[in-house]
Amino acid sequence: MAWKDDYQRWKEFKELDPDLRQQLDELSSNETRLEEAFYKPLTFGTGGMRGELGPGINRMNIYTIRKAAEGLAKYIENQGEEAKKQGVVVAHDSRHQSPEFSLEVAKVMGAHGIKTYLFTSLRPTPVLSFSVRHLGTAAGVVITASHNPPEYNGFKVYNEDGGQVPPAQAESIVEEVNAVDNELAIEIVEQSELEEKGLLQWMDDAVDEAYLSHLKSITLNPDVIQSQADDLKIVFTPLHGTAYQFVKEGLDQLGFHQVTIVEEQAKPDPEFSTVDSPNPEEHQAFTLAIEYGKKENADILIGTDPDADRLGVAVRGSDGEYTVLTGNQLGSLMLDYILANKTPLPDNGIMIKTIVTSELGRAVAAYYGVDTLDTLTGFKFIGEKILEFEKTGAHQFLFGYEESYGYLISDFARDKDAVQAAMMAAELAAYWKSKGKTLFDALDEIYQRHGYYLEDLHSITLKGISGTEQIEQMMADFREHPLEKAGDLKVQAVEDYATSERTYLADRSVETIDLPKSNVVKFLLEDDCWCCLRPSGTEPKIKFYFGVRGATREESEQRLEQVKDAVLKRVE
Repeated sequence: MAWKDDYQRWKEFKELDPDLRQQLDELSSNETRLEEAFYKPLTFGTGGMRGELGPGINRMNIYTIRKAAEGLAKYIENQGEEAKKQGVVVAHDSRHQSPEFSLEVAKVMGAHGIKTYLFTSLRPTPVLSFSVRHLGTAAGVVITASHNPPEYNGFKVYNEDGGQVPPAQAESIVEEVNAVDNELAIEIVEQSELEEKGLLQWMDDAVDEAYLSHLKSITLNPDVIQSQADDLKIVFTPLHGTAYQFVKEGLDQLGFHQVTIVEEQAKPDPEFSTVDSPNPEEHQAFTLAIEYGKKENADILIGTDPDADRLGVAVRGSDGEYTVLTGNQLGSLMLDYILANKTPLPDNGIMIKTIVTSELGRAVAAYYGVDTLDTLTGFKFIGEKILEFEKTGAHQFLFGYEESYGYLISDFARDKDAVQAAMMAAELAAYWKSKGKTLFDALDEIYQRHGYYLEDLHSITLKGISGTEQIEQMMADFREHPLEKAGDLKVQAVEDYATSERTYLADRSVETIDLPKSNVVKFLLEDDCWCCLRPSGTEPKIKFYFGVRGATREESEQRLEQVKDAVLKRVE
């Protein structure tokens, strides 16, 4: 019942923000909701700190933001005076309280004598990543909950390289965050004083222009674009988020002028009122874009999530209907196009993907003589490897992606970048149109060359304390009683990333997995098939990933259903 102590501390705090005071009073008669708001502090997951808005230590509010910022400020102080002088750059998305939260970060930084560069309006997450590198700051923060529902917000931390903080750095920051005794008593400096002392600098469009200039560099076939741009019809939706200006200007500067914006979704809207979920992974998010596509007879539909780090694409099939490509399919198309057209390919080139991303990417890369590196889920691990290779020269980064619609073409940003991906998707469509083909035709060629790889994802949402316990029980059960078969496919090996061990079932031999420890279990099946269980780091979900390969589409579809049925029936 320790949560009641924290609740009482908030209740008795005389200077509590008036809005939070009112919300807290409204919760006072609901002990279940009170406990969920106070039973534990928000923690860092794969995407930083993220949670529902509201009062409490387990909610996003100005005090939990201050606590996170205080931990980051202490971490920067520990790096020395030079880091403090470099400062921090902060961006925000279109969500409720995002502008206010970004200013709170500056107020905390100012109390430590750390300068903050703050954008005057919303910016995409990849622009924040770029800004850290462009300005040479010691860290970056973006206030966003990505594609979560409207009641969420978040706090993402970026290191001096512009990547999301990897585990070692995150642990150091979390130690400082956890050392904060009382989030209600954190010292801040008000905006007027920050400006007067030069500790707050409002950002103009100079960084935007630099980013857009770099965006031109990812083009591989400018002549193809020039020949097709006037005929290629594009429909774009930013899903009420941050990408409107950058995608529109980026396409325009490449020469794509036949771009129709989904007007109902063009303006920022923290309620995301035209969609059930502002996530291009969810096909319903393309409902309006498809209507526009049919009206405009568009070749390609592109949609970005609210903070513009994920891109979804829909293309028209032979039946005239639009279908949303999966993240694995679009990633494979991009990878194949980049490796086929980037000449000469470096001898030490490398493609990076995550452990739950399709094995088709590995097959495509191998076809062009390029190595593949697997990382844990979370683009921070891809960014970490890019920096490592930059320092050692061991490999040259060519492309990085994950199945959840995150792609990075050029490393001038160090996080997944939907603006870059939108440019590449448009170029892809133009290239294949110049050959008289659609992206579906191009994808079919890849399947015929490498085999029919199909994937699926099933998520179970389990909120609250009981939900967390259920997810822990599921993971424990699959560890203690691992799968031996999934349909007709035998399990060949079990990978437990919590112990960093790969166990082969035939002889019980064990190998070490050279990746950071993580609460993930993966089952390697016969014939390049697999399934994987992973609790989400940013949402109250457990995710089940499935991947199969067959000689034909029909065989792959049958295998996918078999594997899914075997795993999900056991869960039920």
